[in-house]
Parts: sequence; C-alpha cells; structure tokens
Amino acid sequence: MRSSKTIHVISAHAEGEVGDVIVGGVTPPPGATLWEQSRWIARDQTLRNFVLNEPRGGVFRHVNLLVPPKHPQADAGFIIMEPEDTPPMSGSNSICVATVLLDSGILPMTEPETQITLEAPGGLVRVRAECRNGKAERIFVQNLPSFATRLDARLEVEGLGTLTVDTAYGGDSFVFVDARALGFALTPDEAHDIARLGTRITRAGTEQLGFHHPENPDWRHFSFCLFAGPVSRDGTELRARSAVAIRPGKVDRSPTGTALSARMAVLHARGEMAVGDRLTAVSLIDSTFAGRILGTTRVGDLPAILPEISGRGWITGIHQHLLDPSDPWPEGYRLSDTWGAR
Repeated sequence: MRSSKTIHVISAHAEGEVGDVIVGGVTPPPGATLWEQSRWIARDQTLRNFVLNEPRGGVFRHVNLLVPPKHPQADAGFIIMEPEDTPPMSGSNSICVATVLLDSGILPMTEPETQITLEAPGGLVRVRAECRNGKAERIFVQNLPSFATRLDARLEVEGLGTLTVDTAYGGDSFVFVDARALGFALTPDEAHDIARLGTRITRAGTEQLGFHHPENPDWRHFSFCLFAGPVSRDGTELRARSAVAIRPGKVDRSPTGTALSARMAVLHARGEMAVGDRLTAVSLIDSTFAGRILGTTRVGDLPAILPEISGRGWITGIHQHLLDPSDPWPEGYRLSDTWGAR
C-alpha cells in the first residue's frame, strides 16, 4: 500500500448530520486569523476537494479541520468545510467537533460537566458538555450573535411566483419560507423536493435581496433555505418542525443549529420569543436541537440575540484517507446526479 498523503479523520454525526473531524495529516493553512485561514482553504480548494468529493466524500458529508486557535481564550480552533461553502460557523459541526475532542481524549473531560471554548472562523463559541462514563452526552453551544435582516420581504422565484420570506443570520445566512404555504408537511418523503426547491430559493434570495453582515463584509450570499413549520407554544417552551436545504442540493439531517439560532432571532424580532424562552427544532428524521435566547446585543446597527443551542453527537469511525500517486482523480470528482439538484 502506497500513498503520497495520509489524512487522519475521526468521523462523527450530530443528530444525524455528518461532521467528520480531521485530527492529523494536514498542516494549518496560512493566515493571521481563523477567518483568513478559512478563506485560504475556500480559495485553494485542494483540501476541500480531497475530503468532500467522491470517492472519499459525498454531498452528505461535512468535514472540519482542527487547527491551533488564534484567540488566547480558545482551547481549539476548527474550520468548517461544507459541500459548497466554508462558512463562519455551524451548529451541527461544532457539536461534532466538541464530541470528538472530548470523547477521543484530545481535550480532557471532567464529569459531570466540561467547559471548553472553541474558535470558529466567525468567532469564539463557548461549549458546555454534560459528560458521564467517558461520553459527552449533550453539547451546549453559545453560538455567535444572531439577527434578522429582513421580515416579510418579497421574493420572485421562477415557477412559484412571489413568495413572502424572512432573512436572517445565525452563524450562517438564511432565507426562510413557510413550509405549509408551499405544500410541505416536512416529512422524510419530501426531502428530494425540498432540496431541489430550496437551492432555487436560496439562489433567488442572493440575486434579488442580497445579504450583508455588518461586521463581515466577505459574507455576501445566502447559504441556506429554511422551510419553517408552524410554531406551537406551551408557556416558555416552543416547538417547530423544519428542514434546511443545503447547496448544491441536499437536506440537513439535523435540525441545523445556525438555522435554529436564526429562527430564534426572527421570532424575537417579531415579539414572539423572549429572553429565556426555549425553541425545540425537529428535523425530517425527528432528531432535535434545543435552543434558548440567553440575552440580547447588537451587531453593527442591528439588534441581535445571544443564542444557545444544544444537541447530541456520536463518533462513528476512524479513517485514514490515502492518495495513491497513480490515482487519475487526485482531487476526486462530482456528478450532477447527487451534486446538482437544481
């Protein structure tokens, strides 16, 4: 067996969404900050292609690169690589990274609770893990400040006409649509149609509405479309089904932590959710993330919330990705049957 590179990976998932973690074989990319390092990876594409493209990856896979943190308060840094984007933050991926760091012993675990600080490209996130018998059983993540950008905006989508949408940021950028108004009950059999339609809505949102982050001028597009189910309430406890379409055409198996953060920001902006309220988001596979509004702040001139999300993660395997020097597809390949649900 021969290989010109060997990348060591611990595979994991958070409430169903794959978030593998590279723990060795890759040197930290150049850059003075984690954001600059993530931009280098996004431009270079070599690592992204190797781990995300077939035959090693697939449209279902996200991969995180562990890097030394830049911030003195952080215990570890991570750069998220999603099928199309290298984003500021990801809820499911942060849960996978925290699970791998603690369950594998890379960072020490303290029972019944371990607290660590992670540095994502978008900033610091505080993590609290409930731990028992050597397992991080539930991960709580204080996510990046989240905010609504537009409420009840009009969006033209070919074949659908004019939609009324909300837009928001929860560590990544979203267009929200009313799932029921579009005829979706948010059941597993609808995943293919949600993925295809969601990518069209996301593209239309970027083209017609645009996205602007007050403190990160590099992030100028919408990444996702959230199909939002109706919210039920029992006192301070809220619950809703949802599905997130991820470019180039898949549905998040988890409830999407950044979507939960963004949705809490929209509900808060509408006066429908207050500090201390909790929102449980339910995915197409009936997995759940729990969200809570910890407080309020501002991002630039926009009012924002301080969200906390929580969920469970599990390690699924340990892999060594190799590259035979004679392999004619050293960076893998993509075909539109899975990579292009338009």
